[in-house]
Amino acid sequence: MIVGSVREMFRYPVKSFAGERLESECNIEQYGLFGDRLHAFVDEKKEGWNSFITARGIPAMLNYRAIIEENSFEEGEPCVVVTAPDGKQYRWDEELLQEIQRLARVKISMKKYKTGSGEGTGIDDSHILIVTDRSLLHLEALWGKELDPRRFRANLIVSLNDQEGGEAEWIGKQLIIGSAEFRIDKGCERCSMITLHPDSLERDSSLLKVVNNELQLTFGVYASVVRTGVIAIGDEVRMTNP
Repeated sequence: MIVGSVREMFRYPVKSFAGERLESECNIEQYGLFGDRLHAFVDEKKEGWNSFITARGIPAMLNYRAIIEENSFEEGEPCVVVTAPDGKQYRWDEELLQEIQRLARVKISMKKYKTGSGEGTGIDDSHILIVTDRSLLHLEALWGKELDPRRFRANLIVSLNDQEGGEAEWIGKQLIIGSAEFRIDKGCERCSMITLHPDSLERDSSLLKVVNNELQLTFGVYASVVRTGVIAIGDEVRMTNP
C-alpha cells in the first residue's frame, strides 16, 4: 500500500546545529541517516540525556551549520564541516570547541560517536523522525502563522496520498522506503526547540502552546531501522502491514 512519497530529507551531523537538506539520496545505517547526529557537545558533570548541550539552552547553536564532507573519513568515521554565522569554517576539533565554549556558561566537551560501537548517537529517541505535509498544513492552520518545517528537525518530510489520514495512524506499523525498511515506534513529544525560528532565532512560545493544547504535545513520529538500505527524494513510501 503506497501512502506517499519522500518530499524532503534532512541530516543533522551535529546535535542542535543547523543541518543540511539532502538533494538526492542517502544511505540508511542501523543508527539512521548516514552521518546523522554523530557529534554532540556535552556537560561532563551531568549524566545521560541531561548531559547534552543543546539549543534549548544556547539558541545561537542553530546558527552554526554542519554538513558531512563527501567521501571524507577519519578513522573510518564521516568527517563533519561546520560553518559559523560569520562564514568561518571549522572541523570537529579544539578550535570549534573553543568557539562554542564562548556561548556556554558551563565547561563543555565534545562527543563523537563511533558508528560500529553500538553506543548509539545523539538522536533523541528512535533512529528517524518523520513529519508529513498534511500535518504541517494542519498545524499551520491551527497556529494561524506561516510555519517553517525546519522547526521540527525531521529527517524525512513525506507527501501523503489523498486518501491517507496521517502519520499518527502509522504507529506500530512498518514502512518501506527505497531499499530500507522502518518500524514506526511512537509520536514525537515536543519541547521548546520548536519555538525558535531556525534562521532568525526569534522565539514564539505560542507554537508550543498550540501543539500542547491541540495535539497533546505530539507532532511527527519516530521510526526505527528494520533494514538498512538507500532512500532518495521522490521514493514511494509503502506500508507493509496496513
